[in-house]
Amino acid sequence: MSAVVTPTAPADAAPTTPAASAARGAGRGSGRRRSTTTSGPGSAVTRRPLPLTIVQYVLLALVLLLFVVPVYWLFSSAVKPESDIYAWPLRWLPSSLEWSNFAEAWRAAPFDRFFVNSIITTGVGTVLEMGCAILSAYAFAFVRFRFKKAVFVLVLGSLMLPGHVTLLVNYITVGELGWLNTYAGLILPGMGSAFAMFLVYQQMRQVPGELIDAALVDGAGHLRRMLTLVVPLCKPMILTGTLIVLIGKWNDFVWPLIVTSTADMRTLPIGLMFLPSQEGYTNWGSILAGTVMVGLPMLVVFFVAQKRIMGGIAAGALKG
Repeated sequence: MSAVVTPTAPADAAPTTPAASAARGAGRGSGRRRSTTTSGPGSAVTRRPLPLTIVQYVLLALVLLLFVVPVYWLFSSAVKPESDIYAWPLRWLPSSLEWSNFAEAWRAAPFDRFFVNSIITTGVGTVLEMGCAILSAYAFAFVRFRFKKAVFVLVLGSLMLPGHVTLLVNYITVGELGWLNTYAGLILPGMGSAFAMFLVYQQMRQVPGELIDAALVDGAGHLRRMLTLVVPLCKPMILTGTLIVLIGKWNDFVWPLIVTSTADMRTLPIGLMFLPSQEGYTNWGSILAGTVMVGLPMLVVFFVAQKRIMGGIAAGALKG
């Protein structure tokens, strides 16, 4: 007699009813959802309270207004009719665009000559000042010489002195050399800058000494090491210092006013002095238009260079 073997279901098998399948699917789905939302202690995200976030955005908006409103008022008033400038309550939008304000400002003074003088003094002065800053920063960072610390402290001590303290001494020196009312008198006294030197020096200190030693083994001298190794590594900070020096020289007012005596040697900030009084009254439209002409080049330079500068500073801050 042969036995009939019937297949039996496993003991743990569940009935495959639609309700059971739906229940199992719901359980697996909730498990997956729980696994995606569960995070470890290190990856937990803390959210700021909503009132604190609102306060922060309000403060940010107030600070933004403090900077944006004066700039907007300057640029909008430069193209306003005179009646809009004196109107009360304030008119934030010009009733008509008066581009003639720029023409009047340009004709009121030899602004073409002022632009040439400012470009020459700013360009040459910035190159000389940053060149001296890079050379002196490299010497303090990598060259050994006697009384190095004493000289460094002396140079940094000059940062504590107001600029007007050396004004009279520089004027007497320039006068004795016969450089009054010349480009040499405008440019050369500003070559030394402890601020620019210290800015570049702080960045050069982060250059690994192993790279300098390797270049020394390869036979590279100080000049070659500085130009091919140190300066490229410090380029972001050098660019930042260059921008700061550039803006400072472009906006310099006191020294060019003292050392020059004729209109053909004046610079743009002094050129604005020719605008306030015309025919017995103050023409604020032309004054503001002239101010825009003076300040616009530096605004363009800043907005063009800010991405590279901020990226370089951030990259330097992340270095160990």
